Amino acid sequence: MVDLTNLELLTTTRAVRRRLDLTRPVDRSDVDECLHLAFQAPNASNQQRWAWIAVDDPPTKARMADVYRAGASERVAQIAGLEGTPEAYTVTTRKAEMTASVQHLLDHLHEVPVLVVPTVAGRLDGADVATQASRWGSVLPAAWSFMLALRTKGMGSVWTTTHLLYEADMAEILGIPYHEVTQVGLFPVAHTIGTAFRPGVRDASGDAIRWNHW
Repeated sequence: MVDLTNLELLTTTRAVRRRLDLTRPVDRSDVDECLHLAFQAPNASNQQRWAWIAVDDPPTKARMADVYRAGASERVAQIAGLEGTPEAYTVTTRKAEMTASVQHLLDHLHEVPVLVVPTVAGRLDGADVATQASRWGSVLPAAWSFMLALRTKGMGSVWTTTHLLYEADMAEILGIPYHEVTQVGLFPVAHTIGTAFRPGVRDASGDAIRWNHW
């Protein structure tokens, strides 16, 4: 266990890629405990319409990593196509560091001890904004609680979504009923290399807080 105050837990639970320990096994009981803690998260009408698949089988992880890489390649092409549009990604001073971090995970995803894919009941294809917000709001708090719980055990993860461009392929690998549930993401789970993490740089956060009017 990592001894953290509530403030430290909330400010130092980072997206972890390069500091995932690929050599240290993860105990299934630890993942189960973190998931049970996550299930305490609030969700729409308390229906708990989530399901979680944790994978530690090496051949299965290898196939999942292939789907993830295909999605990442597709996403890179999409981002390139956004150049010069309002939706284009903002270039930050940490772009090179972030790119290296993402590439590291791409190269080593199959080596991560456990891969977790959460799902939520129903399909959101073509759903109105209110329906989407309700459905995502029924699982995203639990996903974040899962990451917080991992942090208390000296483990880490990162919320990835690129494989969702090939969601049906992942569903086939994992036996997910594709037409009945929506995958939320893919969480690589491992002990972290060291447990000291710092708060992220959020210099512009004040500009995003408004009162009474946009």
